[in-house]
Amino acid sequence: MRFTIFLAPLLAAITSTRAQHVNLEIPEVDGYVQSMLGEFGHWTHYPGPSPTYWHHPSPRPTQPVPPKPTDQCDYWLADVKHHGVAAFNPAPNSYQVFRNVKDFGARGDGVTDDTTAINNAISSGGRLGPAQGGSTTVTPAVVYFPSGVYMINASIIDYYYTQLIGNPNCLPTIRAFPTFSGGLGLIDGDQYGANGLGFGATNVFWRQIRNFIIDMTLVPGGSSVTGIHWPTAQATSIQNVVFQMNDNNGTQHQGIFIESGSGGFMNDLIFNGGLNGAVFGNQQFTMRNLTFNNAVTGISQIWDWGWTYKSIIINNCTVGLSMSSGGPAAQSVGSVTFIDSSISNTGIGILTAHGATSLPPAGGSLILENVVFTNVGIAVEGEGNTIALAGGSFTVAGWGEGHSYTPNGPQLFEGFITPVARPASLLQSGGKYYERSKPQYQQYPVQSFLSARSAGATGDGHTDDTAALQRAILTAKAQGKILFVDHGDYLVSSTIYIPAGSRIVGESYSVILSHGNFFNKVNAPQPVVQIGKPGESGPAVEWSDMIVSTQGQQRGAVLFEYNLNSPSSSPSGIWDVHARVGGFAGSNLQLADCPTTPSITVTADNLSQQCIAAYMTMHLTKSSSGLYLENVWLWVADHDVEDSQLRQITIYAGRGLLDQSQTGTFWMVGTAVEHHVKYEYQFADTHTVFAGQIQTETAYYQPNPSGPLPFPYVASLDDPVFPNATARDGNLTVPAADGWGLRIVGSSSINIYGAGLYSFFDNYSTTCSNQGNGEVCQNRNFEVVESSSITVYNLNTVGTHYMIEVDGVDVAYYADNLDGFIDTVALFRE
Repeated sequence: MRFTIFLAPLLAAITSTRAQHVNLEIPEVDGYVQSMLGEFGHWTHYPGPSPTYWHHPSPRPTQPVPPKPTDQCDYWLADVKHHGVAAFNPAPNSYQVFRNVKDFGARGDGVTDDTTAINNAISSGGRLGPAQGGSTTVTPAVVYFPSGVYMINASIIDYYYTQLIGNPNCLPTIRAFPTFSGGLGLIDGDQYGANGLGFGATNVFWRQIRNFIIDMTLVPGGSSVTGIHWPTAQATSIQNVVFQMNDNNGTQHQGIFIESGSGGFMNDLIFNGGLNGAVFGNQQFTMRNLTFNNAVTGISQIWDWGWTYKSIIINNCTVGLSMSSGGPAAQSVGSVTFIDSSISNTGIGILTAHGATSLPPAGGSLILENVVFTNVGIAVEGEGNTIALAGGSFTVAGWGEGHSYTPNGPQLFEGFITPVARPASLLQSGGKYYERSKPQYQQYPVQSFLSARSAGATGDGHTDDTAALQRAILTAKAQGKILFVDHGDYLVSSTIYIPAGSRIVGESYSVILSHGNFFNKVNAPQPVVQIGKPGESGPAVEWSDMIVSTQGQQRGAVLFEYNLNSPSSSPSGIWDVHARVGGFAGSNLQLADCPTTPSITVTADNLSQQCIAAYMTMHLTKSSSGLYLENVWLWVADHDVEDSQLRQITIYAGRGLLDQSQTGTFWMVGTAVEHHVKYEYQFADTHTVFAGQIQTETAYYQPNPSGPLPFPYVASLDDPVFPNATARDGNLTVPAADGWGLRIVGSSSINIYGAGLYSFFDNYSTTCSNQGNGEVCQNRNFEVVESSSITVYNLNTVGTHYMIEVDGVDVAYYADNLDGFIDTVALFRE
């Protein structure tokens, strides 16, 4: 992810100025957080408990909470042998990856203050905390909470590269004492310091919170308190959490507060009570299966570029979703896509500031599809308390407001639209798009797991683990077991094959790390991980919580090759499995190896060959079908994660995600692809895809060199043919040979529910994306060629001159779709 950028829509909301494209300096996030907190003080300020607390009707905790019988709460993760190794830690043999909070003195008895013990469990081992800032991959940790009630009087401070995991069979409760007096959030995911957020919110990667009850009910309702503070970026998640808040009149509680970052994914959350179930402000997110009960406002959307909500249930709230932040003169919410959801017994379903004269012109774009309203006073309220969509009890098949191109435009619309003709193979019961949460295997005993390290793999980052890891995968499959890949870096020198029916789960993002000559032949590319062999069909593969990476020059490495043909009724699934190419310890692709060279004209002759690190990141091959991807980030590093200054680097990886499936049927939920040479997403000669809030970034070094370098054109991969390096628009010169964010070629039924295609840089300079400079980072970023039945809801672009090209013709110009720092088209259909 790029350096931290302040977002103009939010600035407009804070300063009450009109959000239009003007010359505006974009300072660092850490420079504006204090003013942001001042603006949102009623969300962030906690003055401490009421002096009359003990007259409060909530029970005073005086007796231990009796534990549930052990056999009902057994969970394999607590019982499996933990001997994961942080391979590139300075002391890998002594560093502890897995930590049980009870081993650090936490009691979980509902009476004892466990704050210090929990924070010690998180911080021990010289780990990177927010007070130090920066980032690192060498101090990972899984912090496990057995069942119990953990009382706290101050925030649990989350560290970098940390997984906070509770027992899913008996959810542990983190409960605030009524005297809770420290910190923003019972769990603070990015603690503020003297200079603002400790971690740059757009650079906080690889962390999770799952399986908890966050209980604020002992805190008086009149006191502000937050469950989780979560400014965050990619490869992060919150899953299976219940937020218990005061729901009396005047409550000041809120479940989640996000004010910054570049997310991200969340799912399976329940919010009960509160002034705000959740307050969300971030560039983009996909959120799935969230329930809001009895809140004043279920969701307060304070700013975004693009947000996709799926399977949301809102019940008995005053306002279901408020996206009116900034008001009609300075809307700070770019766009929202809201599908397969329901709102009931609520006064205003969705509150917007959008209208015929609202600013910025494309701000507040909204798409509804398959949304059930039941006993709702006003379904959608617009600018100046106008009724955009009347209330009652009914189902909205399709409705929206914003700018449309079908395929020509722009047309300003507000009203019913024809919904996507959803392919049956993508659906589950009730006509909703298929969805499935990451399996945690809580129903299985520890005997059902096979450890990769116990089976002979080392994960030490130096030993060739190819044979041992392959043997472990095949043994687990043959024995009907789940392979537990203990944390480590597993060096492999040839392809790792995952057969149909395999189940694999990592520990705090275990890494498969390719190296050697086998993966270094640009004219003979090889998969690092091959899921199914070409033509293979069979039972689904399940894979979660790992990373695939390359070490050093790997010109022919294809990190993921998916060949398996799984049935659409029970597709394969990949959850929280990411690509990470360069920029981390052990990659041999860091600042010293691959520095930026913006002052040198890069050519085929002087290009750094050692920094050609991957041929392609993910290939969905012609024979493949039936794959569900959720929270998958395919990242070519733009900076050195281990560098204290997060300085930028130049890494070359040829292609991002290529879908060439002839059968189709893929789901991409909360995926992102960044910094590849030729393209990020390409759908070629394929069909039947659901994608929710895809996100891309163009490589920062382009156009130096431009898209043709350093990988040769390959016709069988439907590679794009790039034009000359620059284009002209009046007196503007625009790079025309940068990699595409999204290409759809010869395909049909590609349905994209939110897209953020970002181009921030021209040869490492952000001048091209500054507001008022003509969006001249690259000429085009989204191309459709000889395709049909293509729908994109809420397309958001940055730095791109022409937002959409269809069959060689530019159909959408940035200046017609201004939305603050971004440009937005609410509905594109070809």
